[in-house]
Amino acid sequence: MALAAAGHGAWAHDTWFAPLPAGTQGGVALALGTGNQFPVHESGIDIKHLVYSGCRHEPGSAPLALQRTADAPTALNVRVRAERGLPLSCWAQTSAFEVELADDKIALYLKEIQAPAEVRDAWARMRARGVKWKERYTKHARIELNPGASAALPVNMAMDVLLESPERTPRRGEAMQFRVLRNGQPLADFAVELRGDRVALGIWRKTDAEGRVRFPAPLPGRWVLRGTELRLSEREPDTWESRFVTLAFEIEDDRAGARPQADNRDTSNARSTSHTAATSAITAEPPTITVRR
Repeated sequence: MALAAAGHGAWAHDTWFAPLPAGTQGGVALALGTGNQFPVHESGIDIKHLVYSGCRHEPGSAPLALQRTADAPTALNVRVRAERGLPLSCWAQTSAFEVELADDKIALYLKEIQAPAEVRDAWARMRARGVKWKERYTKHARIELNPGASAALPVNMAMDVLLESPERTPRRGEAMQFRVLRNGQPLADFAVELRGDRVALGIWRKTDAEGRVRFPAPLPGRWVLRGTELRLSEREPDTWESRFVTLAFEIEDDRAGARPQADNRDTSNARSTSHTAATSAITAEPPTITVRR
């Protein structure tokens, strides 16, 4: 099911990895940051809030640690003692944060994440009882560099997105297949958006019964597959729990061959020129707590 992207774009606050140029220390350099629209990072995450993170070259290989190199103004910069040019899969899951959202922000927030009808109906009943919106959220980010066999294998995150095919960097025009997992199990009927660094609009689709979703590879460049799962807590009444998930990867032009790893500079056509009231800024991950842009 393909959904037309709204003209204003989707501005829920996602967290994703971006490749950085190689530094003097060697290895692979990455930026992990949060923003209201890919590919522009707007705030970083303290490394102490990463409850699970790492990288691996091959299936079954021992995880490589993310090493903090700097707290840049808009991202956490990390380094991995890994050989550049080899397949590398990296991931990070944050601890849970809490946020409250004003009633007049919620309708657009639900629209921006393509929340299902049961979520909207549950909120309508809560609002009729005078309940305020309370939410606990976690972020789950993954990146594939020179994808190989490990890209199709899950890691121990509460939410995960796998690039099942192709088992290499996708090329423009060829079929791509992804799989979304929740607690290691396929997540069906889940809305995900494909966003690129060279286009203004995203492409929405929903996963099938096996948690899979397919896209033809669009323009060459940097891309992210993003989604937000939202459901009522089973532990705390009238509290929402959300899981944000992203998978960053590149598409190459089959006429030009592989592109070098990109840096994280802003592109002129990627930054939104207006910000909606519904996702009012989480300009930095907690301990500072604000509402979404």
